[in-house]
Amino acid sequence: MAALPLATAEACDANAALIMNGDLRSLQPIFRIYGGRQIFAGPVVTLKIFEDNVLLREFLEEKGHGRVLVVDAGGSMRCAVLGGNLAQLMQNNGWAGIVVNGCIRDVDEINGCDVGVRALNSHPMKSNKKGVGEKHVPVTFAGTRICDGEWLYADSDGILISRSELSV
Repeated sequence: MAALPLATAEACDANAALIMNGDLRSLQPIFRIYGGRQIFAGPVVTLKIFEDNVLLREFLEEKGHGRVLVVDAGGSMRCAVLGGNLAQLMQNNGWAGIVVNGCIRDVDEINGCDVGVRALNSHPMKSNKKGVGEKHVPVTFAGTRICDGEWLYADSDGILISRSELSV
């Protein structure tokens, strides 16, 4: 159930009441744009990890059904939690995209995949493989709290989080 592409600026202009009551929020503009899909949207699934991508792989091995994985990787700049193999897995399993509060690697491979990727930066070192983290928990980064089941909209202007699906 992938959402239709929706321009974030237009969504903000058309939904002032949702912004005022907190149902529509914008992430702070700290993310770099990667992946072959510049515009993406879908229902949110959350994950909280730190320098470990075992649970991230478990999620991406599932069918994505047009969902967006939102990963709080603690803002770590010491290693990457997503690389080219996982981005290919995302594409193959039908994920719309991923937002990582942390780093990625294999940028050229990721840019060749038909998925949307936002991350703080790239880093050549891989993460740990211990399986530590929490699935389906609220995460807070880039100035907002994000919960499972909310909707994410991303384009070149930014990233929006909505409590419900927005109509065009």
